[in-house]
Amino acid sequence: MDALLSKLSEQHILTADEIIWFLRHLTPDLKKRLYLLASETCKQYYAESVYSRGLIEFSNFCKQDCMYCGLRRSNSLAQRYRLTEEEILECAEEGYQLGYRSFVLQSGEDFRFTEQAMVSIVRNLKRLFPDSAVTLSVGERSEAFYRAMYDAGADRYLLRHEAASRPLYESLHPGMSYDNRMNCLRVLKEIGYQVGAGFMVGLPGQTYQHLAEDLLFLQEFRPEMIGIGPFIPHSATPLKEAAGGTVEDTLVMIAMARLMVPDALMPATTAMGTLDPVGREKAIAAGANVVMPILSPLQVRRKYALYEHKICMGDDPAHCRSCIEMRIAVSGYKLELSRGDHCNFPRLSKEESAR
Repeated sequence: MDALLSKLSEQHILTADEIIWFLRHLTPDLKKRLYLLASETCKQYYAESVYSRGLIEFSNFCKQDCMYCGLRRSNSLAQRYRLTEEEILECAEEGYQLGYRSFVLQSGEDFRFTEQAMVSIVRNLKRLFPDSAVTLSVGERSEAFYRAMYDAGADRYLLRHEAASRPLYESLHPGMSYDNRMNCLRVLKEIGYQVGAGFMVGLPGQTYQHLAEDLLFLQEFRPEMIGIGPFIPHSATPLKEAAGGTVEDTLVMIAMARLMVPDALMPATTAMGTLDPVGREKAIAAGANVVMPILSPLQVRRKYALYEHKICMGDDPAHCRSCIEMRIAVSGYKLELSRGDHCNFPRLSKEESAR
């Protein structure tokens, strides 16, 4: 185990068999060492900075029917909503006044937000807040859509791969294509986005073999951003009786992903804070370095329920901003409100790069 931990830390790679062995034989002492090495590795690239993105969840309509998600189209109990472009820009304006220079627009796969509509939103965000980064997280779309968003000014795109194992992916995503998911990620990277991938920990049927495949996919694909969080069952989904993931198991995956893709930006997810009052702080101590406070209007926040009992549903953006900054400071880190680009991403603007 010592040799495997050293190899992971120094060479940033393990084989599938080595990952499985490592996970099966982890002791509490080895976990502490793993987390420490992951934290030290993160600091080599990003110092003590924890980057903040203002999250705007602008629609909870979704055409997909993923087995674990509260937004799935079959959930007739979901209270659906869509923000208007004006409302989205108002959320960003409030966030900008609070110091945010990075915004994440997230929704279900809602095709009522057409290419034309999304181009208008992105262009206006970049016009109003030219020194800010815009990230999209709106699921699987066409290559033409992705290119149009990039040309409009979008900087980043989040699309979790969900499961590198084809059988596991297909068991959780009825009617969806594993090949299309992977192709979308490849296209996004080819276009020039800073790309985010990732997965959940504790899904029904998930094994150490599946987790090894996820880590090796990330090591090979090398996304600029990696989102890893625990699976939390939703009562209106087919997986409502599942046990769900744990904070501890998720921390192990965060730390291992940090060591396998050492320069990635990795969020301490709200799901971690939902399962544990200091779950996000634990994630930061295990190698995460991004937080995403919610800027969505208070009246719609509870409706964006990927899972239930999410924290911070009643906090206004100013309170979220001060709360997360205090939590990060107590943990020995510094909240960074800049664009927070990947450390190796070109600093030139798209226009300058084109010239």
